[in-house]
Amino acid sequence: MTSPPTARSLRTTPEGLRWEPSDRWVRGRRGDVPVVDSRHPVLVWEPGVPVPLYAFPREEVRSGMLRPARNPRTGGHTGSRLFYDLVVDGEVLENAAWTFPAAELAGYVAFEWFERTGRGLDHWYEEEEEIFVHPRDPYKRVDALLSSRHVRVGIDGTVVADTRRPVLVFETGLPTRFYLPREDVRLDLLAATGHTSACPYKGTAAEYWSWRGEADVPPNLAWSYPDPHPSVAAIRGRVAFYNEVVDITVDGDLLDRPATVFTPVLGQVRGKRPSR
Repeated sequence: MTSPPTARSLRTTPEGLRWEPSDRWVRGRRGDVPVVDSRHPVLVWEPGVPVPLYAFPREEVRSGMLRPARNPRTGGHTGSRLFYDLVVDGEVLENAAWTFPAAELAGYVAFEWFERTGRGLDHWYEEEEEIFVHPRDPYKRVDALLSSRHVRVGIDGTVVADTRRPVLVFETGLPTRFYLPREDVRLDLLAATGHTSACPYKGTAAEYWSWRGEADVPPNLAWSYPDPHPSVAAIRGRVAFYNEVVDITVDGDLLDRPATVFTPVLGQVRGKRPSR
């Protein structure tokens, strides 16, 4: 069996990977089929990727489910050259797993997460709690704080929300998000969509809205968590907007439009909003 490292501390490989052992019991499934059952996972951060992933000792991956990839990927995953196809009940998932070239991680296998890449394992658990999209980063913090700040949200000159009862969400690496009471949001100016998304820290955003008007803004610019993770229970049912695409004024100050990991998807250009 691979000898798992025990002391928690970040290590860096010559390839630029950062990694550390985790004490969490982690399991991964494809549908109802168990694939990974690990008490010795390691967290791995790839260069230029803001979120971590897990890698597992090969012996903690269910035997006989991996075979060398028939059409191995080229590039990606920090120089990895050894990819595996995952075979589950006759279904072949190409390049669903791989090994890293780092000597320190020899004997460890990583997997794609379906909610993040559209392929790979689609159910993950830490202890008895299901987790989504990617592992939670132990160096990232998310705080949801009740506030009395005066927050206004505008789209193309129209005020769509005005409140003095926001919940501010401070999440490492992202701009402050403002979660507003529904009764302080002009939902009549927005159209509900069927879009959903998942967050490993907040839960499932099961409600999204688009702007009904003709302003040049992307769809699904507002969202809500009906049943958030208990650690951010204060945002339950509240509505938030992408700072990247709407005008947010806090205590009379118009905020700059931030550039974030969501900016390319939202089609916005880095820079400040025009003065109004």
